[in-house]
Formats: sequence, C-alpha cells, structure tokens
Amino acid sequence: MLPLDAHHIDADWRRPGFEQLFPSVVGVSSLRRGPLFGWEAKLRSEEAAEACKRLLKSDEYVTIQGKRFAATTVAAGVFTAMRDGAQHNLTDIERAVITVPANATGAARYRTRAAARFAGIEVQALLNEPTAAAISYVHDFREDSQILVFDWGGGTIDVTVLDYSDGFFEERASRGVTELGGLEIDRRLRELVLERAPARRAWTPAQERQFRLDVERNKILLSSQPFVTVITPDGVGVEIHQGELEEAISDLVDRALAPVEQCLRDLHMAPLDVDEILMIGGTSQIPSVRAAVAEALQMEPVPTELCDPMTAVARGASIAAAVLAGETEGVIQVATSHALGTMVKDSAGRKRFSQIIPRNSPLPWKERKSYTPQKDHARKLSVEIWEGDPDKELAHRDNVQLTELTLTYPTPRVRDESRFDLEYTYDSNGLLHVKATLEHTGEVVVDQEVESFGSGGPTPEVREELDRLLKANSNPDPLGSTPSAGGARPVPVPPKARPVKVDGGPHTLVIDGSNLAWIGHSPVRPGVYEDDDHPSFSQLQAARAALAKKYPEADIHVVVDATFRHKVSDAEREAVVAALSKGDIIQPPAGTEGKGDALVAAIADDSGAMVVTNDNFAELQGRYPWLREKGRVLGATCAKGAWFFTDRTCVAPRGRG
Repeated sequence: MLPLDAHHIDADWRRPGFEQLFPSVVGVSSLRRGPLFGWEAKLRSEEAAEACKRLLKSDEYVTIQGKRFAATTVAAGVFTAMRDGAQHNLTDIERAVITVPANATGAARYRTRAAARFAGIEVQALLNEPTAAAISYVHDFREDSQILVFDWGGGTIDVTVLDYSDGFFEERASRGVTELGGLEIDRRLRELVLERAPARRAWTPAQERQFRLDVERNKILLSSQPFVTVITPDGVGVEIHQGELEEAISDLVDRALAPVEQCLRDLHMAPLDVDEILMIGGTSQIPSVRAAVAEALQMEPVPTELCDPMTAVARGASIAAAVLAGETEGVIQVATSHALGTMVKDSAGRKRFSQIIPRNSPLPWKERKSYTPQKDHARKLSVEIWEGDPDKELAHRDNVQLTELTLTYPTPRVRDESRFDLEYTYDSNGLLHVKATLEHTGEVVVDQEVESFGSGGPTPEVREELDRLLKANSNPDPLGSTPSAGGARPVPVPPKARPVKVDGGPHTLVIDGSNLAWIGHSPVRPGVYEDDDHPSFSQLQAARAALAKKYPEADIHVVVDATFRHKVSDAEREAVVAALSKGDIIQPPAGTEGKGDALVAAIADDSGAMVVTNDNFAELQGRYPWLREKGRVLGATCAKGAWFFTDRTCVAPRGRG
C-alpha cells in the first residue's frame, strides 16, 4: 500500500492508518494555483466538496468557486491526483482494480469506470469493498468460513455476507443504507456543541469550515478517549463525553444494524451461523458500534490487528489484482446487490417494480421476461430500467431509475402481437446489457449496453470539464485574502452580512419546484405508457418568472426531485435536462432521504431563506421548527394563468405542538 498523500496530514490529524488514506475531497486555497485533492483539500481548503465518492450515484454537481462540475469529472480529478501521488512513489498506474460500496448503483459503477478512464486508468475490475476486505483477511488464514462484513464509513453503511471455500469467494447477500455514515454523526456532535454554546455572531465561511473539521477530528478522538473539548469559532470551549455522543447517535446505530438483520433474513441464517465478523470503515470503530454488532451477532468481531479497518479494502483490491493477473491462486464470485427490472402499471394504474434479475444473483447473470403493451398499434414504448427493491413501492428512495430506453415497432400491431421479451444480461463488473425481442416476429428492437445515466455520466464534455477543473483557481488570490506570517492558514476577508429583507422582500427564495409543477395535475392516473400524468415544467417556469417579477432583488433557487426529469412529458424533457445542466434548477441525489423537500429545507435553513411551497413538510418540521413560524413560507396559487403568493405556515403534524 502506497501512502499517496501522507505528507499533507497535519500533526493533530495523525491517527493510526490515516497516512494510508486518500480522502475523496476536492477544494481550493488562495495560497496556490489549481485544485487541491486528498488530505491537502480536506485540511487546507477555504472551499471544499466532501465525500465526492458518494456523489457518483446520481447526476449531482459540485460547485467550486462558482463553477459547476459533474460528479464524474470530480471523481476523474481525484483519480488523477491519486495516479500522480503514485508516480511520486515511483509507481506508474495504468490498470487498476477499483473498489466501490457494495450497494453502489449501476449508475455509480458506470461513472466510476468513466472517471478512471478519463484519468488515464484502465479498469480491470470493479470489486465491492466488503469483498475486498474479506479477501485481505482470508489471504492470511486460508480457512473456509462464512464471513459477515460490516462496512460503515463516512457516507454509507453496507453489510455483506460472503462464503469462502477452497479459494473461492461468493457474495451471498448484501444490504445497506445510503446517506448514513460519519457525516451524519458529525452533525449530531455539532448539534451537541451548539446546544451548549450557540453562535454569538455570523461566522465566516472559513470559520464554518474549520469548525466542521474540528468537530470531525474530535469525533474521531472520542473513539479512544473519554472526553474532548471542542472550541467554537466564538472561542467557547465545550466538553463532550464519549457516553454523551453515543447516546446522541443511538438511533443511527440502530438504523445501521437493520442491514445485518436483513442479510440474515435473506439467507435464512441465524447469528451463530456466521463464523467471522469483519468491521471496516472509520465509523465502525466507534466503541458503541462494535459493542452493538457484537451483541446482535452474539460474538466478538475480528480484532483490528487482524483486519485493519483503514487498509483492508485496499489490500484486498491488490490481492484481487494479483488473482486476475494469475500471480496468485483464487476465484472471485460476486453477486448483485440490487434487483434489476422495469416499471409496469397494474390494472388500477399503479406503477410498480417488475423484477427481472433478483437481488443476490451470482454474476454474470442473464434473465428474460415477457411484457405486453396496454394499447393496440403502439408505434413505440418507453422502457424504464430500474434498480432497487421490488418489495417496496416504486417511489421508495431505495428504488432508482437508471435510464430509459425506447422500443420502436417496425410495424404497429394489436396488443397480443406486440408482446416482447425483455432480456437483461448483468456481467461480473455490474454492467448491464438490455435486449428486447418481438415474440411474434423474432425481430430485435432494442440491443444495447446501458451507458447513459444523465449529465454526470461519461459524456465527451467530461474531458473538457476535467481540463477546466484542473485549471480552476488560476487566480492566486481569488478570495481577496492575505497570507499571515509563518505560513499559517489564510483568513479570507469576511463577506458582507446579508440582510434578512431587501426592499421589504425576502433576500432568498427557495422554490419547491416539483410541488409547484404538479399544481392542477394529478400524479396518479390509470394507464400504462400514457403521457397525460406529468408535472408541468412550463408551469414551474411561469411561477419562477412571477416570483422574480414580484421580488426583483431576491436570489431564487429552484429545487426539483431527482426523478423530475423522468416524470415530465417527452416534449419537456430536453428543456429540463438543459435547465439542470445550466443550474437553473437543481436536484438532490437520487435516493436522498426526504428527496427534494429535504434539499429545499436545508438551503432555506442555511441561508435564512423563504420557502415557496404548498407542501406541509410534516416529516421535516422536527428538524426545522421555523417551518411553523410566520414569514418563512409562501403558498402559491395559479388562477387563470396568473400566479399569487401568500404568507402561510406549515401546520404541525397531528400529536405535536
């Protein structure tokens, strides 16, 4: 294992194993040209994007100094920096085995491959991180065993059960929770500190960033010492004890244990059927987490000396590369972490997940299923490719639409003669090929590998974007800051505080775009592949224009759900994609808890903005009680083509004050 970036770790961040890590962070500093990556970005940036790896599951964008970059571009920059770090260690990287979270979507796997390719790296294989950790562990012991890997890092929790027998690895089951990791625990610790020492003044962006780093560092220290003292930017010290943080995150630990129970249930296993427990990732090393896993599985996890939580994944990837190169013996068999299928509508018109390839199928795997259009003489059909859990509602956050393909009929026929077989072929790298064949004639009407997942995918523009990213921050002093003596971190000139009101109106408006686009439209209507049940993008644009006219000085953000571009009519889809590309509308990552509503509330909370929505945001009121305050929410009404906006408050959910 090569320490690609160890020389950039500050003394107060040096912990066992950290020198082997390369944080997936990109940022900028006024002290040097070009973007920063890894530890340098994490510890020395005045502006940074954290946890870039988990952005790959959607077509999310990262904004750096006002410039927007697709997730694939940012990942390509991280891979480029890692390749350069290896060269400094006299190692050239041309080919690589790359690890991904076990529950990474097909879209995330494609984007990972694309990012590596744009960085000049040929991908030999994509290997699930829990599998890599298990490979590292059994390489030293070579004993047949049933292994459960509990992988809890900064962004997600993944649990995988693997069989190792006579040099053969088989992934038997994998479950996980996205958007649950160290970042969420950081937020709980921050809340504990601010409950006791509320901010006395507005903090500069640089102070906010330094405070977040101090919170994260003290969270890590609380895994090995009884208490810490966190200093706020106001200079107030707050003492937090290990037990207090453990109590504050107990519900998060319970959520992290759910995938353990799901894996055992999937395989009809009892806890004592597990031979070894491997706990990897920084969050898994919190004492209460290790204790909870030990209690749930009725046995102690493997000691960290035998399975290093920081390096086991990287070491396992190197052993897998040796297996693929024929330098050592072994066979690696992976399985699907999600079911794959398409969308259909039942007789009542409800959309549901139609499974084609089940979860936990060993790869490669091929499966087909027959479908019949609802209408006679169809000329073309839209075939949606979905990934997730068929036992849940299609709209559940665990279900993600990967892409949409068009099936065109050479000759329109009646329904029974328009029946087609839809065949999915999923290879060992999690790459999907889709084929559709007409049963009546044997004609192949769709035959392609799924390669497009929206604006974050491997498009030709990524090359241009990567060049722009690597040249970002060409101004040596973009923030107007002055370096202090002794090489200390610069303190940017604080921005002027924004007034709450501008000319009597709000300074910032956050529009719940999906909500306004559905006004006057029914989101649920019967009929398969019909085009009359869509939100209206033109209606949303009209509402935004009306708000801009009423509040000309306001900064307006428009947020839509991650599935919005798939729900609008075909005639509007191109305009929506263009608006997303330009940043005129923004969306959360697909699968985000709370979907677009959560992003609307988060932006409004950070900026003191006014929200424009007719939704009640019931599930968010506990986190954002200001939703029930006057002056923070506007309702919207459209009458005869004119828009009217009036003050409203979100009503408290039943049973709450």
